[in-house]
Amino acid sequence: MDDRTLTDLLRRFGLSDKEVDTYLSLLEHGEAKASTVADAAGVSKRYVYSVSESLAERGFVEVNDHVVPTTIRANPPDEVIDRLRSDVDAMRPGLAERYSRVERQAEQFEVIKSRVTVIKRIRSLLADAESEVTLSITAKQLPEVREALADAVDRGVLVLLVVSDADASLDADDPALSGVANAVRTWSEAMPTLLTVDSAAGVVSPPELLRQSTTDRQAIAFAQEQLAPVIVGSFLGNYWPAATEMAVAEPAPLPVEYTDFRHTVLQATLRLRAGDPPRVTVGGRWTDDDEAAEIVGRVVETKQGMVEPRNNEFPVEHSLVVETDDGEVTVGGQGAFVEDVEADLVRIESDEE
Repeated sequence: MDDRTLTDLLRRFGLSDKEVDTYLSLLEHGEAKASTVADAAGVSKRYVYSVSESLAERGFVEVNDHVVPTTIRANPPDEVIDRLRSDVDAMRPGLAERYSRVERQAEQFEVIKSRVTVIKRIRSLLADAESEVTLSITAKQLPEVREALADAVDRGVLVLLVVSDADASLDADDPALSGVANAVRTWSEAMPTLLTVDSAAGVVSPPELLRQSTTDRQAIAFAQEQLAPVIVGSFLGNYWPAATEMAVAEPAPLPVEYTDFRHTVLQATLRLRAGDPPRVTVGGRWTDDDEAAEIVGRVVETKQGMVEPRNNEFPVEHSLVVETDDGEVTVGGQGAFVEDVEADLVRIESDEE
């Protein structure tokens, strides 16, 4: 490799022309006094001291200022290369994260112009669901996503389903509703197709796009953690209460653990109403001082709006009242501030255990 190529490569690591000349001179001498390096590099001795300190900070040289006169030694090239490689590797995660933010920003919204693509996106998102799904879809399109819904339920995902544009003949025993959700409601009117998955992504589609073969209406697929909870709130606050409860699944076998707090509240509610108050172990934080919390006790009450009769005071209120050895403790989900504890993980067991 010629000197020009080597100089160009060293410049890429932020070395100035004078720093490159000084470093290359040191490599030729191995170890030398500042005056020797200054003569070889064509710079002042004071500049050599200044540059040497900068090169030492980057691992290129070592300044021996404990001897008189001070000498400067070039570190072995292998050590320098290892140091540079380590610095590059250390930068990689931060650079990749910043780059991925741009990619994610660009991919947060997708305009969808066809019914086929809307159904495809819904299936794909359902297949990726890990904790919670809210979905409103027309009775006509339900068979197209039925298998994906059933698979999500089988994986332990909470599924709340509104079947819109449903006629009076649809009832709880209809095979189309078997195993597709933890709670199913129906609505005879047409309504938008709304899907949220894990409060992070989803689809919003006007009813015309799924009902008509030719329309200029468009749907939006989104992946935005700030938007998804708003869609969930609209679903639970506007559409879910207006629909009619059609079917509610049996409680899940115990013991079971959930990170999704609404699922926890639903299962506890179903157990309470069956006369089998469950025992819970809650991990999270105390909302008054943000300290870690772990409580164990029996659920004596729930506040919820997922199954009838609803008893929450506002649509997104879902909480537990747990009787512990130290008294009753109220538990809420992510972002809780009214309750005593914000839960991260809840284990539900039979109280007999």
